[in-house]
Amino acid sequence: MLNRRHLRIKALQNIFAWHMTDKRDVTSAKKALMQSIDNVYEMYIWMLSLLVEVTEYTGIDAAERAGKHLPTAEDLNPNLKLLNNKFAVVLKKNPDFIAAVNKYKINWMSDPEFVKAIFNTLKTSPEYLAYLSDETNSLEESKSIIKFVFRKVILKSHNIIQAFEDKFINWSVDKEVMQGMVAKSIKNFTSEDPFVNKLTPISQDWEEDSKFVEDLFIYTLKNDKEYQVYIADRTKNWESERIALMDTILMKMAICELLNFPSIPVKVTINEYLDLSKDYSTPKSNSFINGILDKIMGDLKRNNSIKKLGRGLIEE
Repeated sequence: MLNRRHLRIKALQNIFAWHMTDKRDVTSAKKALMQSIDNVYEMYIWMLSLLVEVTEYTGIDAAERAGKHLPTAEDLNPNLKLLNNKFAVVLKKNPDFIAAVNKYKINWMSDPEFVKAIFNTLKTSPEYLAYLSDETNSLEESKSIIKFVFRKVILKSHNIIQAFEDKFINWSVDKEVMQGMVAKSIKNFTSEDPFVNKLTPISQDWEEDSKFVEDLFIYTLKNDKEYQVYIADRTKNWESERIALMDTILMKMAICELLNFPSIPVKVTINEYLDLSKDYSTPKSNSFINGILDKIMGDLKRNNSIKKLGRGLIEE
């Protein structure tokens, strides 16, 4: 699931894109932001669908083997345990999964070589052979091979990773979230009743989180000039072009949180953006941003501009 750090990253990416284009329409920009978040969920559904397709390819493989010119006894009597994998069967019948597959128009078999390559790698693995030889057929046992397919076959496939990279521009950033969502789904599917199990939601509380990321995005853009003044006042010895755009955006987002999100503690905000600077800006950005934000925070406190309520009052 997406947590607040991931949502801040989404806002950061889209604010950066806003500054890099001449076509600055807030409504379109907000739509792009929410689409970038929905893409994480779409990626998750594509991956779940791929797991299902691998189990179903067992039937295609069996038909091809039976159709050989000189099929062996094994070819004529293949082990179809994976085809009837209980996790995959339950997932395929899950109403939310069916709706999501239809919404995103997912169809891996438009290029069956992807699925075939995964199955061919899987069927020679010791783990798969052990799965076939085990007469246990419980839901929990079925999830073990699914986890193996996901972690050790699919995520190790260069072709599959390339396919996801081609389809999802933010794959490198979002893949860890997607992996966590898939893993959580496998763990949480505990009933053989497909109507009982739930897919992993995009966030723990989407109503609250969607408002957070939208407000962070909109308020940062809306007050861009005001926040720039705060930064300029504390960087008078710096030529503006020497300050990286990413550093400026991170500081503006931090200022936005300090002023507009009363429930978020000051130290949480500062630490979050310092942490993001390590991944998204220059090696020296962390100390630079920390110094400037410390001075700006002092200015805001002296002016009584920072209003914190509830847990936002707690400074750990």
